[in-house]
Amino acid sequence: MTWHQLVQQVRHHGHYTTDQEAENVLHAVLAALGAQLVGEERCDLAATLPEPARTIFAQQIPLTQPLTAPAFVGTVAHTLGTTPAQARWHTTSALAALTHLAELTGRPLTDRLLAQLPRGYALLFCRPELTTAA
Repeated sequence: MTWHQLVQQVRHHGHYTTDQEAENVLHAVLAALGAQLVGEERCDLAATLPEPARTIFAQQIPLTQPLTAPAFVGTVAHTLGTTPAQARWHTTSALAALTHLAELTGRPLTDRLLAQLPRGYALLFCRPELTTAA
């Protein structure tokens, strides 16, 4: 997938009117996500991303402890200058496009990413939040 195709996926998922709006959202979410992931999953996601998405993602220094899902959305809200509700929409739009991209690789990358992130991120990836029965 090319950068343009990824932007189009974000634009489609988010119902954005311009490519620029979708690019801004994608940039903010990739930067925030780049600060959350480490290890093999980080490398595998970076390998699936087209340029310049790979650079935006990989330039981020991972935090020692990933943010909670609400704090992640708050980071996106701050970056884009929007409300938390708008930022949640933007986040899910971009992460849905990344999920689609990860599925094209034929690997369960999204599941591995979610296993690394704190509880609450599944909904941001447009996935149900699954819990283990006691």
